[in-house]
Amino acid sequence: MALLLPPAAAEPLFEIAGFPITNAMVNGWIAVAFFVCVAFVASRRKGLVPTGVHNVIEGIIEFMLTEVQKVTGDAKRAKQFLPIVGTIFLFILFSNWLGLIPGTGSIGVWGIHEGHVALIPLLRPAASDLNLTLAIALFAVLASHVIGLMALGPINHVSKFVNIRGIFRSFKKGPVAVAVAVVEFGVGIIEIVSEISKVVSLSLRLFGNIFAGEVLLTVMLGLMAYFLPIPFMFLELLVGMIQATVFAMLTLAYLTVATEDHGHEEGEEHGEHDQEAVAHA
Repeated sequence: MALLLPPAAAEPLFEIAGFPITNAMVNGWIAVAFFVCVAFVASRRKGLVPTGVHNVIEGIIEFMLTEVQKVTGDAKRAKQFLPIVGTIFLFILFSNWLGLIPGTGSIGVWGIHEGHVALIPLLRPAASDLNLTLAIALFAVLASHVIGLMALGPINHVSKFVNIRGIFRSFKKGPVAVAVAVVEFGVGIIEIVSEISKVVSLSLRLFGNIFAGEVLLTVMLGLMAYFLPIPFMFLELLVGMIQATVFAMLTLAYLTVATEDHGHEEGEEHGEHDQEAVAHA
């Protein structure tokens, strides 16, 4: 029997009503339970002036709100985006660091995995499962579109991808304007593809970095169980922070862009002027 490198797919531990429960899901549930406890403690504050642990919670929230406002440029949108961006950041960060606790990936049961006798860990870093990172990325992108629809309205938001108004207006301006509108429609299709690529890039970036770190630590532990893995564990602490920050900041950027219509309006005006200039020429 030998300790094999962790497989790319999370290993199932048991089933509930035919639904497999993996070790990465257990790690994610632990993170969710932790934040539920934190939320309960935060809601039990009795005075207006925070004390003890409430000082820490309020300080973290104020810091994140300040950083979010630097990107959005206004307090209203910062308060609107903070629950989404802050939750994603804290969940990913805690899940990444939780995977460095001794026993994660090393304590488990021996069993048959893909035809080999291997140790099936009871815990595995949640972000090392592509299913989780794909779900978070899909939520982040969909949330940006839902908030964009609410902030700008269906026509303005959809026109960022398919210039509906430009197509209808082009019929009044001649064949050249129609040709330009068709080109803009094609560009809009490319924009739709780029939205799908956001989900792919977000999920694969997070999964790849965390899974690679898990493999690296496993190799180091296989070479020498003492001292050698310690520098790499500190490196993984830094990687976990960086990946959580990158994911959260990209989500914030998507939310901010989705709720801004200035670029579209200016682009539409410039597009109309360009169409008129081409038509006159």
